[in-house]
Parts: sequence; structure tokens; C-alpha cells
Amino acid sequence: MSRRSFLARCALLCGGSALAGAPLGALAQGDVVKVGLIFSMTGPFASTGRQLEAGVRLFQAQHGDRVAGKKVELVIKDDAGVPEQSRRLAQELVVNDKVQILGGFSLTPLALSAAPVATQSKTPAVVFVAATSSVIDASPYFVRSSFTLPQVTLGIAEWAPKNGLKTVVSLVSDYGPGIDAESAFKQRFEQQGGKVTEAIRVPVRNPDFAPFLQKVRDIKPDAVFVFLPAGVGSAFMKQFTERGLDKAGIKLIGTGDVTEDDILNDMGDVALGVVTSHHYSAAHPSAANQKFVEAYRKANGGKRPNYMAVAAYDGMRMIYSALQATNGAAGDALLDAMKGQSFESPRGPVVIDAQTRDIVQDVYIRRVERRNGEFYNVEFDVMKAVHDPGRRK
Repeated sequence: MSRRSFLARCALLCGGSALAGAPLGALAQGDVVKVGLIFSMTGPFASTGRQLEAGVRLFQAQHGDRVAGKKVELVIKDDAGVPEQSRRLAQELVVNDKVQILGGFSLTPLALSAAPVATQSKTPAVVFVAATSSVIDASPYFVRSSFTLPQVTLGIAEWAPKNGLKTVVSLVSDYGPGIDAESAFKQRFEQQGGKVTEAIRVPVRNPDFAPFLQKVRDIKPDAVFVFLPAGVGSAFMKQFTERGLDKAGIKLIGTGDVTEDDILNDMGDVALGVVTSHHYSAAHPSAANQKFVEAYRKANGGKRPNYMAVAAYDGMRMIYSALQATNGAAGDALLDAMKGQSFESPRGPVVIDAQTRDIVQDVYIRRVERRNGEFYNVEFDVMKAVHDPGRRK
């Protein structure tokens, strides 16, 4: 379905007024590029939405609101973490607000719900978060600026058996990224000689980790491998301590979502020594990251950026670079200009695979350490140029 046909169809559904205003193709002729961003600004994942918006705002503050002679106007909507809301907002942004680019999507179900809108309207959409591997396949107009769970799980799955952890229980949130992490960890960990003795899945919304952690303690593995959605690591860490897993000698390992940079200082000493693998740390020692962290702190009351802010920052970079390369074109031309991009991110070198529209990046092994009175994920090893393992030919 062409973008014009999609808009006409939606105009009928919306009472016939949706096509009022600038005609299709106005991006190439007019002075404004509208970018529609769907974030979860309220609800259980509001901290993610705040990080995403802060990353976008920082990029625009540093690079201005004009590119290729056109003003870049942001239209930000709150889906409250509800998939039906995300789809409705995507349609409103394309039809009523006449955006030429979509972006955001804090969780996988939100991205999947908006995918048909991007496809039918031929609107390029940058996936800022939504880390299930298969998300990128939901629309040929999706491009990823974040990461996938299998991609960042490989590092810890290889590190663990080399460092004396032979039996592990996996504990993940019960939705797409969690299942991806569970599967990727088990496959690679057991290839390296380890054994996953139990796989536990926890409800995504309002989880009480205590009974699941008690089960882990009863099993007595060498370690528990954990994946959680953004924003709940502090609650998990508190219950990990309350259930006495640390005193029982059970190591905590996981992906970087568990020890997010923006909430790490709230976790206390129990976080010290936790080893994770991920694609970004606020402690990443590059000059580009040091400048990014300093600017983010200055713009956000001293708060620290996490990997969400970096994904949004880089997503805006991808959009600006594509607009510059195409002199402000929309649709397929803009999408094509995002494919194959390579640049130095605060996280390190990044490439957008031209064939898969997915991200290729370094994955770091990190340990929580105290530095200058604060807790940081300090990198001590790296896997270079990691593809999503399901896409590596």
C-alpha cells in the first residue's frame, strides 16, 4: 500500500479530515521535517521514556533543529507502555501530524503494534529500544539504533564458564527480550561446557521477585543469570539481598539492564562485583563518551545517562545523517540512507548493517566497582563488532 493510499484510508476512518493540510511530498518541498516519537512517559517504564527524551533533546541541543535547510520538529507522544496505544499514536502521527519519520518504542510489544503503520504508510521508523531480535523483521521500514538481547548476552555466556561458574539458573522477564536472553545464554553457555539447571520466567508487570529468588536459592547454582526490563534493577537487587542469595554464595550475572547506570548508585554495596555484558557503560573510557556524559549530566541536573539515552541520541544522529545525505527526502530514500551508516557513538563504533537494518557494535564485559564514591560498570573485556547471532551469516 502506498503512503498516499494509507493516508486516504485513514482519512475515512478518522472522519475524512486527516488529509487536510500539506500535500504528500511536502517534506521535499517544504521547510519542516516532522519526527514522531512514541515513548512510555508514564506507567511502569516511565524512567525509560525520560532517558529517551533526554537523549533526543541533548542531540538536538548540540546539533540544532535544522538539517538540509529544513527545520526538524519533534512530536512526542506517550503510550504509557500500552501496545494498543502505541499503534493508535503511530497512526495519528502519520495521518494527523503528518510526520515523515517515526521513532521510539520502549518495549517489544509496543514496536510490534506500530509496525503495520510504518509498513503501510512507508514511513521509516527508528527502533530506539525494543530489543527482541525479531522486532526488525516486523516492518521493512524498521531500523534499529539500540541492541538485541542475544547480541549482548553472548559476552556473559562466554565469560561465566571460563571463570568457574559451571551451573546457572536463568531468571528472565517473561516476554520477547527475556525469552531471547534465556535462549541465547543457554545455547552459548552450554556450548562452553556449563549447565543451565533451571529456566525461570517472571511476569513483566509489577513483578514480585521474592518467590522466584527463593527457588533459585533452594536450587543452589553457582550463579543466577538475569535479564530484566529497564527500571526494575533496584527492586530486584533489594530482594536478592533480602532472600540471602549473596550470603549463600550465589553469584549474580546478567545483561546490563540489571545494573543500569542511572539507578546503579541506589543499589548499595550488594551490586559490587556483579558482572554483566552490555553495549554501553557511562564509564566507557572514550573521549566521545566522556563528552556525552558530561553534557548529559549538565542538561539533566547531574543525572547519569544510561543505554536508553545513548540509543535515542544515536537514533537522532541516524535521522539527521540520512536527511543530510538525501537533502531532506522521505520514504524509501530516507530509509536507504540509514542503511550502512557507520559512526563513533558514545558506546563505541557502530555500523547499521545495510542488509538487515540491524546494529553491529562492540559488547563489553563489565564489573560493578566503586570509583570516587559512585558505582560504575567498569569494562574489562570486549567482543568486537558483534552482530545479532541469528543474523550472522
